[in-house]
Amino acid sequence: MSNVTFTKGSGIRLYTPTQEEYIDAVSGTFNLALGYSYPELVDALKTQVEDLIHVSSSFTGQLAQDVLDSILEHAPEHITDGWMRDIIGSTANEGAVKIANKYNGKNEVISLSLSHHGQTLFATSISGNAFRRKSFSNTMVTQNGIVPAPYCYRCPYAAKGAPACGYLCTEAIYDYAQYASAGNVSCMIMEPILGNGGNIIPPEGYFERIRKICDELDIVLIADEVQTGIGRTGYMFASAHFDIQPDIITLAKGLGGIGIPAAAILYRAELAVLEKFEHSYTSGGNLLSLTASQKTMEVVSRDGFLETVRENGKVLGSLLQQLGEKYGHVIGDVRGVGYMWGLEIVDKEGAPDVKLTNRIIDLALEDHRLILRGSRYGFGNVVKVRPALTATLDDIAEICERLDKLFSQL
Repeated sequence: MSNVTFTKGSGIRLYTPTQEEYIDAVSGTFNLALGYSYPELVDALKTQVEDLIHVSSSFTGQLAQDVLDSILEHAPEHITDGWMRDIIGSTANEGAVKIANKYNGKNEVISLSLSHHGQTLFATSISGNAFRRKSFSNTMVTQNGIVPAPYCYRCPYAAKGAPACGYLCTEAIYDYAQYASAGNVSCMIMEPILGNGGNIIPPEGYFERIRKICDELDIVLIADEVQTGIGRTGYMFASAHFDIQPDIITLAKGLGGIGIPAAAILYRAELAVLEKFEHSYTSGGNLLSLTASQKTMEVVSRDGFLETVRENGKVLGSLLQQLGEKYGHVIGDVRGVGYMWGLEIVDKEGAPDVKLTNRIIDLALEDHRLILRGSRYGFGNVVKVRPALTATLDDIAEICERLDKLFSQL
C-alpha cells in the first residue's frame, strides 16, 4: 500500500496535490484503455450525469443493444449475440459459465493454472491461483478442474517447446475429462494471454488444439478477454488475433475507457439461453457504463487507432527486449504483444525471484515516479508493462528510460 496520493490524471500521467508528476505504465489496473481523463469520454459522461444517471435496466434496453451492436461489429464473425447486464469481469465470467451450463445441461468447469477470472467466490474458485482461495476453503465448493498452463518458459513437463512437445499441457484436458471429472464437463474458460499469472502467451498451435479438444468433448469454450479485449493487444479481440474461435467472449476493464466499470458477454447465437432474471444486477446496463462503453468503442474503432497500437507495441517490445539483453542477469524473459508486456524477474540460478520483483516495483514508484504492477498480486515474479492505448512513442521511450535507470541501480 503506497502513501502517495493523486488528485489529477491526464493521459498516462498522474499528479499529486503538490503537482509531482508520475507515469502510470500499467493503465490503472489495466482498465484505462484511453488513459486518464480522455476529453471526449469525460465530456460524454458529464452530459449523461447532468441528464440522467440511473434508471432500471428495464428502460435502457435500446441503448444497451446499440452499444452491444457496436462491439459485435468487431467481434469474430461467428459471435453474433450478447449480454450487457454486468459491470465487472468477475460476474461476466460467472454469466458465461451460467450460459454454458444452461446450454448443455452440464456443470463442470475446466480452467488453467495461474489463471485469474475474478474475485467473487465462484470466480475465485475456478481461477488457477491457490492463494486466492486459501482463506475461503470451506466457503464454497465448485465442480471444476485446473490443468497446466501453456507456460513454455517454465514448462511443467520440462518439455523442449511446441510443437515438438506434442502440446502435453492440452492432453491434461483429456485426462481430467476421462479420469477426474464426473463426466459432466460443461465449459473451459481461458485467457488468451494469462495476464495476472505472468503475461503468459501460449505457443503457436495451442489454441487450434484447444478448439479441437472442446469440439471432441462437447465443451463450450470461453475466452476471458477482460484484460486482453478492446485493443490491449493491438487488435480489438485477442481471440481474433490468435484465431481461438471461442463460443463465448467476456469483456470488462478497458471497455469503460477511463475507469468506468463496464462489462459484456458475447456469444454464438445458439447460446442465447438466459432469461433476464437469471443474470442481472442493480447497476448492470447502467447509463454511465453504457455511455462510457459507447464512446470507448467509437474511439478505439477509428481508422488507424489499433494500427498505431500494433506498431507502437512493436517499438515497446523492442525496447523491452533490449533491456532484457542488457540486464539478463535479472530479466529472464520478455514477452508480450501490443501494449501488454511482462518482464520475468529471476535470480542468479534462473529461478523466480519474487522478492526482487516486488523491490523493483517499489523502487520504480519511490525513486523513478513510475507505476508498475507485478504478477499474482505480489506473489509472482513478472513485472507488467501495460500503458494506456493512447500512449505515444515519446511516452513509451520515457517509460523504458526510467526502467533502464531502475535496473541499473539493482
